[in-house]
Amino acid sequence: MMPSIFLSHGSPMLPLTDAPARDFLAGLAATLPRPKAIVVASAHWETAGPAVNAVASNETIYDFGGFPRELYQLTYPAPGNAPLAQRIQGMLQSAGLPCGVDTRRGLDHGAWCPLYIAYPDADIPVLQVSVQTHLGTAHHLKLGAALAPLRAEGFLVIGSGSWTHDLRRFRGQAMDAPEPPDVIAFSDWMDRALVENRLDDLLDYRRLAPYAAAEHPTEEHLLPLYVALGAGGGTATRIHSSASYGILRMDAYKFE
Repeated sequence: MMPSIFLSHGSPMLPLTDAPARDFLAGLAATLPRPKAIVVASAHWETAGPAVNAVASNETIYDFGGFPRELYQLTYPAPGNAPLAQRIQGMLQSAGLPCGVDTRRGLDHGAWCPLYIAYPDADIPVLQVSVQTHLGTAHHLKLGAALAPLRAEGFLVIGSGSWTHDLRRFRGQAMDAPEPPDVIAFSDWMDRALVENRLDDLLDYRRLAPYAAAEHPTEEHLLPLYVALGAGGGTATRIHSSASYGILRMDAYKFE
């Protein structure tokens, strides 16, 4: 049975940066069965209602600006899987989640940056599923649960976001800058809630977790966690923990 995974994708520069999170991603594939295809719910594809992409070959989307030229020279032309996209559409609709199919969209950096490191050959089909930030945590848990049957067939479901994500606090800090106390407090609360399977608390994290609104001024980068949690259920295991620039926690979890 394939687990589901939550990854923190961090800065678009991660594929070109020496960081603990990059080292973790470089070793991730060796810890998992080889997926038949990868389904990624990325924080960087927000839509009014759920959608899945269905393309023959994924375009690499550079949905960022102001980075070195070499970053824009990286490509991740993973194949798509249109039949699987149609099936995902049906699975979500059967769960009461009307789902569209996008036949043009490729992979944003929330999908291709971590996969560039973890699966550098780009030879596994990749599909993206969008998030609906305005619909909150319970909606994304339900979306993930609708995808859960894919795991038994060898498909890998990934939620790609960020464990903490207040970019307003970036001031050119070093990669190994110390973490502020609020980042640690939020991260520790979320970890305990996941490991202890406190689902009601997790769904209400914005009210219950310390500094939740500070660590996530907007929710799109945490909602992929709930997709992975819904798809995996059961036991949560933290498989990586580090920080970039002090303010961006890069934690990752496996659900099975």
